Amino acid sequence: MKFYPLQFEPILKERIWGGTKLKSYLNKSITSDITGESWEISTVQDNVSVIANGHFQGKHLDELIAEFPKEILGTKVYEAFGKQFPLLFKYLDARDDLSIQLHPNDVLAKKRHDSFGKTEMWYVMQADDNARLIVGFKEKSSPEAFLQHVNDKTLLDILDTKKVKQGDVFFLDTGTIHAIGAGIVIAEIQQTSDVTYRIYDFDRRDANGNTRELHLDLALEAINYDTVKAQKEYLKKENVSNEIVHCQYFTTNIIPLNGAVVMNKSKDSFKVFMCVDGEFQLQTNEETYQYQKGDTILIPAALTDFQLIGKASVLEIYIS
Repeated sequence: MKFYPLQFEPILKERIWGGTKLKSYLNKSITSDITGESWEISTVQDNVSVIANGHFQGKHLDELIAEFPKEILGTKVYEAFGKQFPLLFKYLDARDDLSIQLHPNDVLAKKRHDSFGKTEMWYVMQADDNARLIVGFKEKSSPEAFLQHVNDKTLLDILDTKKVKQGDVFFLDTGTIHAIGAGIVIAEIQQTSDVTYRIYDFDRRDANGNTRELHLDLALEAINYDTVKAQKEYLKKENVSNEIVHCQYFTTNIIPLNGAVVMNKSKDSFKVFMCVDGEFQLQTNEETYQYQKGDTILIPAALTDFQLIGKASVLEIYIS
């Protein structure tokens, strides 16, 4: 069996805060004006990605992994996770502010939801002037102080905001309170989990006049009340993999591609490329594949030798 770079049908999600930039900026075939998310690679229950190209077109990712676990996931990933795909890849368009939220760690998520926790990172692909994120507390807090501010509707007073621009990266450990602000397009890499504790939603109502559910009781034990240093600085040397984030769940590098890069990878892990700017080709011994901004590609572990050619910014993600 010859393995090749896999692309998937985007799983598009309407959100109260969504917009149209996934179409205008990332060329996604959205059909509504409130599309907030494009799930690019997912095995979340009821949201399993379908392969869009090549010999395996039309097959679900979890079916392919069940058939070829080591060839798709890699030997080390298979040893650690079995036939589970451990990561979830998304693009998000925040026309309006997202709710203020956090995610539980592995222990709590397993106990409460039989799920992984949700460690994640954001790469800012586009940001309007004065666009901001919320990440953590300004100063160390406590459950009592947090609840008091929630009840007083002054929660925003104690949360830290960051003005952002294209290329900024934030690593969000579990328990970190966060929110994406209006006017931002983000590439998101996270553990395979859809567990979110929403703690404030600006008292918004949907088209039927309903507010969204909050999860304060669940959140209290899950919150990290310390301050965090979530923003990551990184090098941008051309035609090499510059490390941005390295944690137990994933490693993310950026390749500022300007010309050609020969890639020789091991069979330990799959790789995912997210094209966050520009265009590039991926050349194997037999085929040439063309990609552009907004494309996400899964390189099976069994595919070890290829070249990247073009002018692009490419996020490179794997498990080490």
